Amino acid sequence: MASLAEQLKADTVGWTKPQRVALVIQYIGTRFHGWQRQPQQRTVQGEIEAVIEMVLGYFVTLHGAGRTDAGVHAAAQVAHFDAPTTIPAHRWASILNHRLSADIVIRASAQVSNTWHAQFSAQWRRYRYSLYTDPCPNLFVQPYTWHYYYEPLDVERLQAALAPLVGHHDLTAFHRAGSGRGHSRVEVQAADCYRQESFIHVELQASGFLYGMVRLIMGLLVDVGCGSLTVDAFTQIWQRQQRERVKYSAPAHGLCLLRVGYPEFPFASHLWFDTQPRFCFAATTDLVAV
Repeated sequence: MASLAEQLKADTVGWTKPQRVALVIQYIGTRFHGWQRQPQQRTVQGEIEAVIEMVLGYFVTLHGAGRTDAGVHAAAQVAHFDAPTTIPAHRWASILNHRLSADIVIRASAQVSNTWHAQFSAQWRRYRYSLYTDPCPNLFVQPYTWHYYYEPLDVERLQAALAPLVGHHDLTAFHRAGSGRGHSRVEVQAADCYRQESFIHVELQASGFLYGMVRLIMGLLVDVGCGSLTVDAFTQIWQRQQRERVKYSAPAHGLCLLRVGYPEFPFASHLWFDTQPRFCFAATTDLVAV
């Protein structure tokens, strides 16, 4: 019996126009060197592209909505690639899931127009950073939270520090070296902080993010939460572009690309809108995910 790649090769003789397939992707970033394909490194883009090549028999590029750093997770990354029309777009999710490693899942696949682009059609990206503040460590939340128990964190101070970030700003202070981006201007659309029992979650939404931006913000923000830095001082640091005063980047494993927004998106909201469970402790002190 002919392989799937051989069948596709036979079926696509004379084929000129591919279909564009969009994917909703989840991954645990722990063992990946980030999203972007890199030589001699295990990356999410590289691994999915290798599986697509295995199926089609030739290489195609997978375009992602954003580039997550090494160790960062994604609850609903979005990507697209062009493929023969002989495979229905909705089947690609199961085709890839049967061949991908256990730390990547394709939640859904669908056909989009050939002008739709996972990166350039996106209007915003939203990240969630999670902190676990109980003094007692918990193995089951360790891979997805920053265990910050050194000093109590005041959520009201955290929210007060985040609020001025909303708007169009130059965030050079939160821009790590090594980025290919030529400027540090960002439109922050939302900045929220809330507590759920022993967990504090910070969510930032923007049209785009600078290299290392969220982790640098979190590294400085905890100083505000514990009272060693005032809200005004936090604001002055980034407004005056004092990059030298931002010395600490929060651990990667507390960060998750939560979702990406598009004016036209073929997926139902339950597939992408809020798919990272938020841990909390019930009154019985048992750990639950909500």
